[in-house]
Amino acid sequence: MRALEPWIEPPLARFLAESSARLVLLTTTAGQVVAQHGFTRAVDLMAAAALGAAVIASTDELGRLTGGGPYRAVAHQGPGAGLHLAAIDLPHARWIGLASFGKETSLGVVQVFFERMVGELRSASPWEAPPRAVLAADFERELGGSLQALFGR
Repeated sequence: MRALEPWIEPPLARFLAESSARLVLLTTTAGQVVAQHGFTRAVDLMAAAALGAAVIASTDELGRLTGGGPYRAVAHQGPGAGLHLAAIDLPHARWIGLASFGKETSLGVVQVFFERMVGELRSASPWEAPPRAVLAADFERELGGSLQALFGR
């Protein structure tokens, strides 16, 4: 297991032990690797990171277009292996988690322990949530005035 930050390692190690996942990858939404386990070739790691980021971005957009989203996770189950891919919202950023698993576990087990890992990552994160922007009390009036000035109506 490799992680960029030491606070990531305990939640990831517990997830691996409890879920029996074979491959695990945590990335930023841009596909930058934050932590990984099980990948032996850098080219496979980078391809999985890029594809995972693209899938999450695509499903978010499909959800927006169809009015059914945002979709938070994608799962695939094949005859010999399965895949769980999900967005992870942390106090400081959104990450993406990918877990590949075999017949020794199930999608449901992986999902339960994945959510536990996400909670542990949120708790362990050294960053606080960025302050939420609050709209000014007269924002709507100012916006209406600006639109009127722009379009002359």
